[in-house]
Amino acid sequence: MVRDEKDGVSLNGDGDGDPRRWRALALVSLAVLLGMSVWFTASAVAPELERRWDLSSNQVAWLTTLVQLGFVAGTLLAAVMNLADVVPSRIYFSISAVLAAAVNALLVGVSGYESALILRFLTGFFLAGVYPPALKMMATWFRSARGLAIGTVVGALTVGKATPYLLKLLGGAPVSAVIWGASAGAALGGLLVAVAYREGPHPFRRAPFSWGLVAEVVRHRPTRLATYGYLGHMWELYAMWTWVPAFLAASAAKRAAGAMGATGMDGAALTTHSVDLASFFAIAVGGVGCVWGGWMADRIGRGRFVKLAMAVSGLCSLAVGAFFGQSFWVLLPLVLVWGLFVVADSAQFSAMVTEVAPQQGVGTALTLQTSVGFLLTMVTIQGVPVLQESFGWSLAFPVLALGPILGIAAIRRFDRDRRAS
Repeated sequence: MVRDEKDGVSLNGDGDGDPRRWRALALVSLAVLLGMSVWFTASAVAPELERRWDLSSNQVAWLTTLVQLGFVAGTLLAAVMNLADVVPSRIYFSISAVLAAAVNALLVGVSGYESALILRFLTGFFLAGVYPPALKMMATWFRSARGLAIGTVVGALTVGKATPYLLKLLGGAPVSAVIWGASAGAALGGLLVAVAYREGPHPFRRAPFSWGLVAEVVRHRPTRLATYGYLGHMWELYAMWTWVPAFLAASAAKRAAGAMGATGMDGAALTTHSVDLASFFAIAVGGVGCVWGGWMADRIGRGRFVKLAMAVSGLCSLAVGAFFGQSFWVLLPLVLVWGLFVVADSAQFSAMVTEVAPQQGVGTALTLQTSVGFLLTMVTIQGVPVLQESFGWSLAFPVLALGPILGIAAIRRFDRDRRAS
């Protein structure tokens, strides 16, 4: 059996020349894009909800944080019950996507903030059955080019999470149109997988339920190190996605206020469309970064690439505040570079786990990795507005660089151990 020295995966060719794998990749990527469109629906319409319910910035943050918390609860339950290794991925994905669509749609009719928080929690809970199974599904089709395949799926996830901002842009869509549109997409994604997806030629061994499987995964050092790197990445990622739209809006408003003072004209109304468009691209550009990152990682090695990506994104988090209130044409390129690199490495941590984790526990390992990672995101999602209120937007983001620094250290150990073995 021939092995790839960079990635440690079999390249014996069995099934890797099957043209159906690219159709499977396109299908799952589309389904993930549609399914994940419900994640940021409340965030996209947060200004409208803030005015409707007279919310503080901390309360607005909880509209996203509760999705993270629900996702963590869903993934922890799935990990403890070994659902990702017991239930067929196609069934698990389809049911979860349709349920996420249903509870998200209910957001249209809620009368108050507390009810919205419950629905946001349930949305995240059901999305826990969409993301990890999708990664496992792609790993059954790809041995070579696995980084590119999983990178494409995570890229689709990234664009999907930006979709509510695009829906909001189209004709100034009202809150209900954004929510209904995202829910329709998620339901369609679940149905696509239910009807058209079939498992690939490299299936993982199905495992019966076992409490010991979780312990086996946790004790496995390579899996732990890959997860530590992922935690450093997640410390930065969702706080950036959640708060960059507000940062761009505040920066544009400051710039417009300066123009109004200089010219006597109110330029604020001119910024709304450009801010919404910039917010969409700041997140969606990460989809390109994920595909490119997967292609690069398959060529230069996953560890080498994720260290590069975390270094660039960490530098961006340190630098972006210095450009607050500056020209959009100066600020936006930096934000786009940040958006490209902040998620470009995301899929590679999952690919690492599929390659090094005990094979009967790959689904559980992926689920544990994502659950702990999303739990950590709650700290920075809630922390950024606290820093912003205390020190201003110029100093709100540098703390995010701690994640890449620690993540790089973990992956250096991961690479050193693999070279030694």
